[in-house]
Amino acid sequence: MVSQLRQKIGGGPQDWSVSEIGDGNVNFIFRLQGPKGQVLMKQAVPYLRIVGESWPLSLKRNFFEFRALQTHSKLAPAYMPEVFSYNESTSSMIMEFLDDHLILRKGMMAGTEYPNFSEHISDYMAQTLFFTSDLALNAGEKKELMQLFCENIDLCKITEDLIFTDPYRKAPQNHWTTPELDSDVLSLQTDVPLKIAATEMKAKFLTHAQALIHGDLHSGSIMVNAEETKVIDPEFAFFGPMGFDMGLLFANFFMSYFSQFSHEEKERNQYENWILRQIEEVWKGFAAKFSKLWDSDLKGDYLAPQFSEGEQRKQIIQTMRKKYLQELFADSIRFTGCEMIRRIVGLAHVADLEQIKDPKTRAMAERRCLRMAREIMVNHSKYTEIEHLTQLAKSMRIQT
Repeated sequence: MVSQLRQKIGGGPQDWSVSEIGDGNVNFIFRLQGPKGQVLMKQAVPYLRIVGESWPLSLKRNFFEFRALQTHSKLAPAYMPEVFSYNESTSSMIMEFLDDHLILRKGMMAGTEYPNFSEHISDYMAQTLFFTSDLALNAGEKKELMQLFCENIDLCKITEDLIFTDPYRKAPQNHWTTPELDSDVLSLQTDVPLKIAATEMKAKFLTHAQALIHGDLHSGSIMVNAEETKVIDPEFAFFGPMGFDMGLLFANFFMSYFSQFSHEEKERNQYENWILRQIEEVWKGFAAKFSKLWDSDLKGDYLAPQFSEGEQRKQIIQTMRKKYLQELFADSIRFTGCEMIRRIVGLAHVADLEQIKDPKTRAMAERRCLRMAREIMVNHSKYTEIEHLTQLAKSMRIQT
């Protein structure tokens, strides 16, 4: 690794400086600077960073992130950082330092619009999800790729507990804006229809191995500037439901939307509208690109070429594509709700809401999130178009 660093940043260890720059929940992130440049080093430690040594965690998570970056880089290279090296013995990875990019969440908290974002992220999801699924791969190819990620047990368990289980019970890691949300949380944790909905989505997460998903695709896992979008931190990657990635992204955009009214320094109505447009454009862009790939690259075992021919095959392909996207959208809606709830009641919250200093104002924004989340989880069948979701958010925005 030392020789690789010399090539990238120049000099030797005596010339280098190291500074910790990460604020994530799982790993440590360092900037390594030398005479010629800088790189980013991601270091795994045998515990969950946000909690500490009381929560042991496998060091192999960096391996899964490395392999996910490798796989997704082959399919959507424009949206991935370059990885220079992975060292299994030290559980560390050296990659491109995106010094001219900003974490998307920070940009959204500042009210910055990114003109290419929806085009880029919808393309990233369409390419990576389609080409790692049974739509593009035969069964053997997919199972071989799945085998690489089957041991990502620790991080999948984190998701299973923190998103689908802990918010709905009295878990020691839970915390929320108290006492303002105490009655809301009590109501949530005794809500049988909501618990049933959460259990259904946990079952999807556990059993629906559709594609190699990022597994943690939120606004803190994306870096942007005016021209580029880069997806980072896929250490939670595994073969799971496609709607999970979409749902996490939608949830973080809706939480940003509900936080905007707290910015007193300037009017944010225009920015609120931009956020909702991104949600609509991401889904529409994804559906269009996914459908195009379905028409041009449906070569896997899902609908094998010999299954049918001519007009019959065309009719089957079109019908199944419509059903597939409808189910994916329904999954995305309910995963959106799961993510919103856990970010308000569970262990790891989002800065968009946490930065609201006044607890009453913060609780108002969080309550709107919780109400929307419950609605789309329990009554998801009412929402069949992406505009139904954004209109719901607008109606929730004016509620106290």
